[in-house]
Amino acid sequence: MTENTTQRKLTAILSADVKGYSKLMGDDDESTVNTITAYREIIADLIKHHQGRVVDTPGDNILAEFSGALNAVNSAIEIQQRLAIENENLPSNRRMEFRIGINLGDVLHKDERIYGDGVNIAARIESLADPGGISISRGVFDQVKKKVRQGFEYMGEHEVKNISEPVRIYRVLLGEEFEGKIIGEPSVGKTKLKKPYAIAIALLLILSGGLFWYSYQKQNQIEPASIEKMALPLPEKPSIAVLPFDNMSGDPEQEYFSDGLTEDIITALSKVPDLFVIARNSTFTYKGKQANVKKVAEELGVRYVLEGSVRRAEEKMRITAQLIDALKGDHLWAERYDRTLEDIFSLQDEITMNIVTALQVNLTEGEKIRVLARSTDNLLAYQKYLKGRAYWMRINSDGNAVARQLFEEAIALDPGYSTAYVGLAWTHLMDIHFGVSKSPKESVGRATQLAQRAISLDETSPFAHSLLGSIFAVKRQFEKAIAQGEKSVALSPSDSAAKALLGRTLAYMGKYEEALSWLDKAIRLDPIPLDWYFDMVGHCYLYMGKLEKALEELKKNRNREDISNHIRLAAVYSLLGRKEDASAEAAEILRLNPKFSTKSIERWPYKNKADVDFIITALRKAGLPE
Repeated sequence: MTENTTQRKLTAILSADVKGYSKLMGDDDESTVNTITAYREIIADLIKHHQGRVVDTPGDNILAEFSGALNAVNSAIEIQQRLAIENENLPSNRRMEFRIGINLGDVLHKDERIYGDGVNIAARIESLADPGGISISRGVFDQVKKKVRQGFEYMGEHEVKNISEPVRIYRVLLGEEFEGKIIGEPSVGKTKLKKPYAIAIALLLILSGGLFWYSYQKQNQIEPASIEKMALPLPEKPSIAVLPFDNMSGDPEQEYFSDGLTEDIITALSKVPDLFVIARNSTFTYKGKQANVKKVAEELGVRYVLEGSVRRAEEKMRITAQLIDALKGDHLWAERYDRTLEDIFSLQDEITMNIVTALQVNLTEGEKIRVLARSTDNLLAYQKYLKGRAYWMRINSDGNAVARQLFEEAIALDPGYSTAYVGLAWTHLMDIHFGVSKSPKESVGRATQLAQRAISLDETSPFAHSLLGSIFAVKRQFEKAIAQGEKSVALSPSDSAAKALLGRTLAYMGKYEEALSWLDKAIRLDPIPLDWYFDMVGHCYLYMGKLEKALEELKKNRNREDISNHIRLAAVYSLLGRKEDASAEAAEILRLNPKFSTKSIERWPYKNKADVDFIITALRKAGLPE
């Protein structure tokens, strides 16, 4: 019997993957599979031709090893040149561009597989390569710079997770005009100093450098969070809070863009089954404040915190991001991106996958596609949608009206923009909530059409299914509402709103214990939630006869203009026999709506008439008119 042996040796590692693979699969999975299969054969043949070996081909990635750096680089150059020719035969939206990274490192060989830091660094270098381009480590550069005719560009030092020292990276310049050139490499002075002076200067540099590093560490030191001091139990899954990215543009009008980037990262991470992601509403309570990672982790009950900034100037942007392990007070990953605005979509994907990788979460190919899926690549439409979302989040009728116009403009720019249809549908439902709808029936009908259109464009959209579930609940089609709500939760396991909306539907059906279970899960994901979450918890306790508990929850609602909160409080006080408090709440209801009558409660989406009669009786007792 042959024993499995482990060997260690110096190897050139080539790592390659496809730019925008999930988008290609989402648009036409059959054509994408056919193309990548053909391209893999080309790549494998060229690797073999240059004395290399393909080690693994997971998803859209290809991992190969070579005995020498020169063979690896020559193979990569030929691969990119050949694929560029192949891509010319495809429509522009179906072209498949690979990014290639090459590193020279010590690796472990076992059972035909390779492991170790050398492989990890190659993957990191690959992520920094341009589509259709090649990036290499300093070790590879030193080996090949005088042996190939291509030029090189120094890309600076980059941090790599679990590697103590930054890695110097170079871009291979494939154009003929760059032959023999080395661009941007740090210059090294040639002046020689006499030994005593050299020693003195060296000591001075060491001393000053040590003082600087001590000062830097002191300023950037992160005090570890304590599990014992956490306000909420730490989840078993890797848990993360994404803080609002700071708008460094000096222009308040750009706030929507930095907020949008943050929300989209939260949305993508919420689809990852093995992550626990705090909701936007809770993390945005820290907006504009000096982030204290220890405090954030302890208040929200999470281990990891992501923070960053966005600086946008016309069509260029600089984005920084850093992922922190709050329990250890360590940086897991940090990066600065200098990109153009049109790179925003690929950049969101890159940040998301860097986080997932840093947290050691493995995704299947299907999960990766769903996590990175988006419903538009139209930059102007996307910006319209972000502005609309910012207005919609103001939760008032004026903001709702502006949001509707912006969502309509986004759809005009991209009629296939599923998420914009979802936003537009919600504006029609919110018209009913704000009491400005001329015909609630027509508003619900229009919202239904838009929700169905959104799902026809993207069956995997959790937002569209959650929206349709809410519409079915309004129509009292409860079984359909539950089915849509459950589908939304399955598609986005960390989406607190999906869980809360499902809980609300169950509450109006009279399934209070089940409703509370979903609402509790929603509030754990969103510890500083929207006020209506508390109202629905109070609603459940009200109907379960736990009046003091109901009162405790309803009082957590901070929105004193929320008439539904005053209605439930009036009912609870009335049932508790606290007449003065019930009368005070009744006065607030009539202040907010002088035409209010208890009959209007019949429009609330209750399944059982007995539940309607129960609250109407309590409100009449509080002194409200029929």
